[in-house]
Amino acid sequence: MRAADEAALHRVARRRARQDVQRTERVDVRYGADEKPLILAEARRLGLAAAHYVGAVVMAHVHGDLALPGRRTATDDLIDELAALRTQVARIGTNVNQIAHRLNAGGDPHPGDTAVLAEAGRIVALVKQAVAAIDTAADVAATHRRAA
Repeated sequence: MRAADEAALHRVARRRARQDVQRTERVDVRYGADEKPLILAEARRLGLAAAHYVGAVVMAHVHGDLALPGRRTATDDLIDELAALRTQVARIGTNVNQIAHRLNAGGDPHPGDTAVLAEAGRIVALVKQAVAAIDTAADVAATHRRAA
């Protein structure tokens, strides 16, 4: 567990203020034989009662502070879309570089090769800018996802 995640859990699981009326509502939960020891160990490690720990985690999720494992969010979709876009844009740059290499390696220039090479150089520069922008957007999305 990352330190930031643990700190967030402590923030969520802080002791609630004393109330005049005891809690009377109850929710029963069943755990598998492999899940219960993990829950108890984590609660013990955090210095919390197991019921308090489970309740804090559930309420954090209810309030949007924690995402359920295995559940995709819009941010997950955005990150995947940015990764796919980056791959596509990078391939464009690779293709332009291959074209420029072929044109530079040829013996006799064809009419228009100079213009094509100049345009290829401009396109490669634009592709590099696009990839950098996509990387930045993906990093922001991933950072936002981790903070959520």
